Amino acid sequence: MAAIYNSMDWSRAAGITSNNRKSHQFTHHCTNNKTKNTSPFISLLFFNSTPPPARADSSAASCSSPLVEDDAAAAVIELSLNPQDFNSPRDHKQLNALICTLFKDPQTENLAHDYYQKAKSDPDFRPERYTLKLLIRYLTRSNNWTSLFSFCQDLAQFRVLPDRPTCCRLITTCMKARKLKLVDNFLDVFLSNDVITAVLAFDSAMKGYNQLHMYSSTVVLYHRMKSHGLDLDLEPPCYYTVMEAYLKMGQHQNTIDIFRDFENRKLPDKKTGQPNSPFNYSKIYWILCESLGKTGRALEALGYFREMTKKGIPEDHSLYSSLISSFASSGNLEMAEELFREAESKKMLRDPALFLKLVLRYIEEGLMEKTLDVVASMKRVNIRVSDCIFCAIVNGYSKKRGAKSAVQVYEDLISQGCEPGQVTYASALSIYCRLGLYSKGETVFSEMEKKGYRNCVVAYSSMIAAYAKTGRTKEANMLVAKMKQRGCEPNVWIYNSILDMNGRASNMRLVEKTWKEMKRRRIVADRVSYTSVISGYNRVKEFDKCIEYYEEFKMTGGKIDKTMAGVMVAVYSKTNRVAELVELLQDMKMEGAVLDARFYSSAMSALRDAGLQVQTRWLQEMFKY
Repeated sequence: MAAIYNSMDWSRAAGITSNNRKSHQFTHHCTNNKTKNTSPFISLLFFNSTPPPARADSSAASCSSPLVEDDAAAAVIELSLNPQDFNSPRDHKQLNALICTLFKDPQTENLAHDYYQKAKSDPDFRPERYTLKLLIRYLTRSNNWTSLFSFCQDLAQFRVLPDRPTCCRLITTCMKARKLKLVDNFLDVFLSNDVITAVLAFDSAMKGYNQLHMYSSTVVLYHRMKSHGLDLDLEPPCYYTVMEAYLKMGQHQNTIDIFRDFENRKLPDKKTGQPNSPFNYSKIYWILCESLGKTGRALEALGYFREMTKKGIPEDHSLYSSLISSFASSGNLEMAEELFREAESKKMLRDPALFLKLVLRYIEEGLMEKTLDVVASMKRVNIRVSDCIFCAIVNGYSKKRGAKSAVQVYEDLISQGCEPGQVTYASALSIYCRLGLYSKGETVFSEMEKKGYRNCVVAYSSMIAAYAKTGRTKEANMLVAKMKQRGCEPNVWIYNSILDMNGRASNMRLVEKTWKEMKRRRIVADRVSYTSVISGYNRVKEFDKCIEYYEEFKMTGGKIDKTMAGVMVAVYSKTNRVAELVELLQDMKMEGAVLDARFYSSAMSALRDAGLQVQTRWLQEMFKY
């Protein structure tokens, strides 16, 4: 049962409708008709509101309250609202209260929005801040962006803003919905009404742009703030947001300049230390150290870091990571190792990316034993050796110390409990096959399959190449079929291995079949592909096919190398194509190629047999082997 206290004629009530649109009736009990002559003032009591104080009018005392006959269904009140009936400040306050109460109930919030739309047509109506807060909540929840554009104009007209947290949430919601034009409109309204609200709203907008990776838009907003003089009121989180945008854009000097401005205005005093603030000032110092490190000013970054600790600002593991990485990148490994030990003593080694950077730097400098020290330190601080670090060490040893050393390191790290991932397994498999240790390579490949790494093209390529080199044609073809069945498409390396394997076996039918499959799958053949096919046809003495594929290779813009040149010298020599042979030799000379003894002898014999003495002397003078 809901009671509505009204001092005006109840003919203004249009009725009550519920969700099932059942009719409801007002019953009005009154002992006289004097209320018809009262002023058009409405006093409403609804839901949980307390009734207004009784009037001194005797007529009001003799009139009971109108009653609403309702059933169990929740009813939605629909009043014929006339803004002219609310012509006093008290009336407008009660109208705000009515709208707020309706907004609190999900069943009546649509009606509340309609009341607000009718009420704002009164030039004297001014919504209260709480009314605006509930209205914003309703519009954002319903994603009513068209009404929000209209609401932005209402704020500019009323010159009333909701509370500051609501304004910030409004900006954040619009940013998440990518309503950037709406954000700009609201910022303009906030700028013209309240400076502090504008600063907080700009900060929320800049954070939103950073989350969208629209860093240049963040910088534009910052300059917009400066043009309105709002940079004097920036809080530390706002400085952090602007510095982060400049850092991501690679404008490191601008980042440093923003910090200096921040340092002069907002940094805590050395004596008092960090003020009671939820913001972590070390985050700003981290951006500063990153920018200084990327500009080669690692020592200056270290100086700021030491100054930060003197001011009582807590240290952070990200600062140590930034400083260590900066010194390592600049080649000052001694200082990097000193900071590394300091960070480990303070339990500040938490960034796995830092260990990878150190490993890569040590590999670049050829300090391979140091990479194993990094692994030992990771175990001390309980950080798992990642697949990237494991693979980098194995490949580093392979490059700097040779394949045998790489295999030894791989097995040692396995014995220490390091777990390889797909990339490390693929690298180890490739090294084993390179050394001819095919049985160990098969063992590694089997481990990969057991752990679920069944779609690694590099691993398949290494195993198929190993089968091809050992003449295990059946196993190679079966493995190709298996990888296709698993949804892993062969690449050009795998097809090259198949072409070479079948070409060495003089099985040109399978060579042609593989070549057509490459065309059908739109796999672009490279120089190795053409060399394998030409070599195969040379073995079976189908020289016309060799020349056909060689001409096709040249038409695709391919550049000849020593291997292909050697095959084609033999083909032209055997077919007495002297003109083509001379042209080929000239092309090879221009590209700096060198013939081996066998093909040099073949070319010399072909030229002598053709009686081309001049070309023979030219070949003797220009080519050495």
